[in-house]
Amino acid sequence: MWVDSHCHLDAPEFDADRDVVVVRARAAGVSQMVIPAVGAFDFEAARDLAHKHGFAYALGIHPLYVMKARDEDLATLAGLLERHREDPRLVAVGEIGLDFFVPGLDAARQQFFYTEQLKLAQRFELPVILHVRRSADQLLRGLRRTVVRGGIAHAFNGSRQQADAFIALGFKLGFGGTLTYERSLQIRRLAAELPAQSLVLETDAPDIPPHWLYATAEQRAAGQAQGRNEPAELPRIAQSLAALRGWSAEETAAVTSANARAALPRLEHA
Repeated sequence: MWVDSHCHLDAPEFDADRDVVVVRARAAGVSQMVIPAVGAFDFEAARDLAHKHGFAYALGIHPLYVMKARDEDLATLAGLLERHREDPRLVAVGEIGLDFFVPGLDAARQQFFYTEQLKLAQRFELPVILHVRRSADQLLRGLRRTVVRGGIAHAFNGSRQQADAFIALGFKLGFGGTLTYERSLQIRRLAAELPAQSLVLETDAPDIPPHWLYATAEQRAAGQAQGRNEPAELPRIAQSLAALRGWSAEETAAVTSANARAALPRLEHA
């Protein structure tokens, strides 16, 4: 059985058929998924979906949303972490982090929210789910200053040295649809060479579509819609990891699911 360690099931792209998406995921063997919130506006939605479907959730403010977030949202987050601290389905603080790829974001404000949320993770003894985009070194500096209980570096796309640094701090690295592209040489190399116990699988649905759902700019201009990623795609995405590692599907599911539970210990009871 598979664990999708990062799926935005609360996203509006799933509003029309969310229950069917869940049915398809379970039919594909995805028995567990983690639903990370991205802002105060969806804290309750992430929690409600996890409880409705028997999944897990995380609460946090995503770096792409800090420009619209209020400072008081951190107090709201702290209050919910306190209120639900015994909820076995609450597995992490996330999705939090830094994004230095998207233009126009305030780096200082991102850093403020990142630091404050690390402090909350430390206070409530929870792992974190990190957004890492051209920001690995800065994230690592924050983790060395504010020690947390590990977690997952989601959609990892850094160097081997950076990967080793996250692993040394107790983190697993998330791999998903990008693995399926033959041109993703660095990511595929890392997936093949990193210690087996450091790898978790994710879809980031509805984002990061695998190659069979991707439409080029030319195809989109010609009217072809890009396919929507969803958790049922995870086993097929996992075939790329299995091929790179020389694993069977069963071994890939067993290893990556065990790693997800090690990164987010409450998954054992969610």
